[in-house]
Amino acid sequence: MKYFPIANSFFTENRKSFSDKLKPNSVAIINSNDEQYRNGDQFYKFRQNSDFFYLTGINQEKSVLIIAPDCPNPNLREVLFIAKSNEKMETWYGHKYSIAEAKEVSGIKTIFWLVSFESMLSEIMGLSENVFLNLNEYPKLSTDTESRDLRFVIKIKNNYPLHNYHRAAPILWKQRIIKSKTEIELIKKSCEITENTFRQILKFIKPGIMEFEIEAKIAHDFLRNRANGSAYHSIIASGENACILHYTDNDKECKDGDMLLMDFGAEYANYAADLTRTIPVNGKFTERQKQVYEAVLRVQKKAVSLMTPGNTIEKLNKKVDETMETELIELNLCTKNDFRDKVNAKKARSKYYMHGVSHFIGLDVHDVGSKYETFKPGMILSCEPAIYIKEEKLGIRIENDILITENEAVDLMKNIPREVDEIEKLMAE
Repeated sequence: MKYFPIANSFFTENRKSFSDKLKPNSVAIINSNDEQYRNGDQFYKFRQNSDFFYLTGINQEKSVLIIAPDCPNPNLREVLFIAKSNEKMETWYGHKYSIAEAKEVSGIKTIFWLVSFESMLSEIMGLSENVFLNLNEYPKLSTDTESRDLRFVIKIKNNYPLHNYHRAAPILWKQRIIKSKTEIELIKKSCEITENTFRQILKFIKPGIMEFEIEAKIAHDFLRNRANGSAYHSIIASGENACILHYTDNDKECKDGDMLLMDFGAEYANYAADLTRTIPVNGKFTERQKQVYEAVLRVQKKAVSLMTPGNTIEKLNKKVDETMETELIELNLCTKNDFRDKVNAKKARSKYYMHGVSHFIGLDVHDVGSKYETFKPGMILSCEPAIYIKEEKLGIRIENDILITENEAVDLMKNIPREVDEIEKLMAE
């Protein structure tokens, strides 16, 4: 791994907290991710299932975790199965975990090769009444590809139809949404790498540069600072491209006079940072660009002040929408009459600002948690208001990562330049 080792006590504590929430006489079975097929005989770079990593720290495919806290055999209450390597496999694909290494990483004492899984599962299932299985229940997920977890759910329910089956996801969501001290430090490291990269980019950008050159610079700086890579596909959107919310072509020229929206974040030890900054390609804001930019910045500062315990994303969105309406009027993009009722207000506002202001961040850049979840200390969320003016070929978004505490919100990206004079000064150096 590129990142520094994480103490296995972190994963041990996560498993203990999870197992304590299971029903009596239960077994939970959590799978690693598949290797994702690309084309020919190639696979995409492996990325571990976030729940599996959270419970084990194991970054390897073909692995399974069984947790059965009430099993009468104490050696089977926590079992990890990993694929056995051999000399030929390691010659072609590199080193895989030994049992001793997997114990050291995970803190799990009982580890078997994967070939033993079916027979061991049969014994544990015979001693269990309730079965907790895991699926990705993220509400916006839509895919035709069956996950390893889904295939396993179908198989085990067919092989053991008389058990009581339950969802592991709600337990893991409630647990993962509150970040421990270890997780907060890992996310801070992701933010630090992202900050260092942004500061380097400010010196790199000039009229005529291609969006993909900036994307390459980001990837270079992330990797050289021990990040796994990017937490998501970097958005490098100049001019009118900034009005495409998930623009990832990154193949256009950055022209003199354009604004450049960059949405990128490092992933360190599988934990994400999520930053957006919008800057002038030539290093100097025009009056109109500055006017729109500072409107977005005011909205962001107001939103951060509201990110305190007891609030929710849903409530935050409503407050931000109200603030945004005032700014859109000041920018002469809307009139007071446009906001005379809820239906017209939504239509007018969504022409220039069509998404929510926040999402949870953690092992996934869009991490577990719903917009109805009450903010509690230890949660980390984005704050990303924006204004998109297609007719002016101008899109501005500013995004920081915010830690909820007992008192005021803590901005984990407060040191990343976002004021107009800061950006212009750094770009002039």
